Order: sequence, then structure tokens, then C-alpha cells
Amino acid sequence: MKRREFIKVLSSAAAAWPLTVQAQQSNLRRIGVLLNRAAGDPEAADSVGVFVQGMGELGWRIGDNVRIEYRYSAGNPEVFRKFASELVALAPDVILAASTLSVAALQQFSRSIPIVFTLVSDPVGAGLVENLAKPGGNATGFMLAEYSVSGKWLELLKQLVPELKRVAVVRHSGNPAGIAQFGAIQSAAASLGVAVSPIDVQDSGEIERAVATFARSANGGMVVTGSATATIHRELIITLAARHKLPTLYTDRFAVASGGLISYGPDFVDQFRRAAGYVDRILRGEKPADLPVQAPTKYALVINLKTAKALGLSVPQTLLASASEVIE
Repeated sequence: MKRREFIKVLSSAAAAWPLTVQAQQSNLRRIGVLLNRAAGDPEAADSVGVFVQGMGELGWRIGDNVRIEYRYSAGNPEVFRKFASELVALAPDVILAASTLSVAALQQFSRSIPIVFTLVSDPVGAGLVENLAKPGGNATGFMLAEYSVSGKWLELLKQLVPELKRVAVVRHSGNPAGIAQFGAIQSAAASLGVAVSPIDVQDSGEIERAVATFARSANGGMVVTGSATATIHRELIITLAARHKLPTLYTDRFAVASGGLISYGPDFVDQFRRAAGYVDRILRGEKPADLPVQAPTKYALVINLKTAKALGLSVPQTLLASASEVIE
């Protein structure tokens, strides 16, 4: 069985475990999981599967000695708060939370239940932890890249498209990370001879109108910053980029596998594998306050040659040589 098929089986088994059977087990440890993706998103399935697999390797078997309660927010702030309240009310031993907004929502309801986070850009700046080495509160975990990496997104796109003069930065203005990422891109833009402007991801109609307006002028491209909302509208953004012939860089491999041009960022799914180790340590008695926040260990540059050809782009050999994966 292929790895992806295997982890999907694991995640399906986790979701389908009969609650009546689990309730009969008095010795079960309880884990809450608050995800910033829709339940049907393939990235969510892979992330959950890797986490469950990691927990199994550490001796935690669903229905035997652990129960996992999942909530999928689909990036909606109101849903984050609703599900955060639900999970805290269940009084789990630890909660795995993906994204800044999910941790912030959980901490509104509890500063005592341990939280292990993934996909958080600036945990100190967001007030989630006191510092990276000694978090000091009820949360710790695995952060995304430093904001300076956002400037590299623009550099890579310019390397791929030398004639690039204008870039629309697709971001979620309600997410502090989106604002900071846009700032880092702005800082890099002047030296690259590129003018940048924001496109806010709130709803599909707004995105369509903004991209169509931006595409009326020549020598344009897009950078899609990391956010749950951008992920939810991923297919729409990929479609619009193709329709308007806009070279576009994404932060995740899933977008490129779905037809996007290029991506650069940390391995999001790997963060869930690593998070299993922290959840295990907390279940065995360690405190999140004493577990340092960790930076990414894996970055990936992924290029879709079929999409490049459709856009009339010739990918430089230097870029191909540094790619982690080339999709043909």
C-alpha cells in the first residue's frame, strides 16, 4: 500500500471509531484536534494521517489508550471560536492546533489545557508564547518560516519570470501573519524592480473581481501567502491564474500538484509528524512551558513544468537544479 493510501486509511479509521465503544474505555487519554482546513481537504487528510501514524509509533492506539476529537474550521474565525469552545469543554489532556487563529481561539477559553501547535508564523509576536526557547504558558509547537522567507517568494518568482514588473499578493488581512508576510514582500520588492499590491481573500467573488482587475495590465504575477482562507480558495486561485495567464507562487506543494506553477515553503505535513512527539511527551507528564518552539527542518521548492509551458515560460536550469520536486 502506498504511503498516502496508508495514512488515509489511518485517518479514516480515526474519524470513524465508534464513540460508544470509546466511551466505555475509562483509561483513554483524550486529544483534541483543531484544524484550519475543511474536512475534505487532501492536505487535512494527509496531516491527520501522519499525526495518527506518529502517535501509533509512540504507542498510542485509537480506542485502546487514546481518543481523538477532531474539529475542522475551514479557516472561518467564527467557526474557530465555536470549535475551540467545544474542545475546551471536553477537557482533553492536550489539544493539537493548526494555525495562529486556532491557538488564539483556544487560549480565549483556556490557559491551562496544554496546546501543541503547527503552522504558526510568529508565536511570540502573536502573544501565544513568551519566547521560543521557554514558551512559559500552555502552548508550544512548530512554527512556520521566519517572515523574511516571504521576500524569497518574490525573488523566486522574479527568477522564473525576469520581465515581471507587478505582483499581486493574495493574503488574508484578518490574519496577523498575512499582514507581516505582505510587509516582508514589500521590503524585497524595490530591489527587484517590482511593484506589489494586496488582494484580500475573503470570498470567491471578491477574489475573482480583484484578480481580473489586476490582470488587465501586462507583466503581472501573483504570490499567494499562507492562510487557511487561501487554502480553501486554492482551486479558484489556480483557475484564475491560468485564465489570466498570471505566473503565481504558492506556499504549499498541494497547490502545484493541483496545477499551480511554483511553490516554496516548509513541509506542512511534516509538522504534524513532529507534533506527535510533543503530544506524546505531554501525555507522559512534560509541560508545554518547558518544550521549546521549533523551527521548520524541511523546505521544498516545487515546480510544475506543464503549467510553465502553458504560460509560455522557460524554467531556468538553475531553478530546476535547486527544486525538491519537478512535476511534468
